Amino acid sequence: MINVITDRYEALETSWGTSLKGYLYATYSQLVEALGQPTIDEPSGDEKVQVEWVVDFKGETFTIYDWKTYSRDYTLFELDKFNVGGKSYAGDFIDYVEQLIKTK
Repeated sequence: MINVITDRYEALETSWGTSLKGYLYATYSQLVEALGQPTIDEPSGDEKVQVEWVVDFKGETFTIYDWKTYSRDYTLFELDKFNVGGKSYAGDFIDYVEQLIKTK
């Protein structure tokens, strides 16, 4: 049902064209426990994103990422609201990840 894409090139290709669809209220450590390590674990070229998970959920691609924290330490230790990107409605995906977090 949910598959975190681990190959960086596949992730970049499949996430192309996603945009903000909602928010996930969780910490970095909760996301790592529920989903594993981020797909992309280094800052983007403009440093607007420090970490990003690229996930296939029911055949749709979604991303979970910090946005404009400009600080890896803040993202890892203080941030509790991550952006969710996609190409379609993300409510079911967000609900699913929230349930994963609750069961961990």
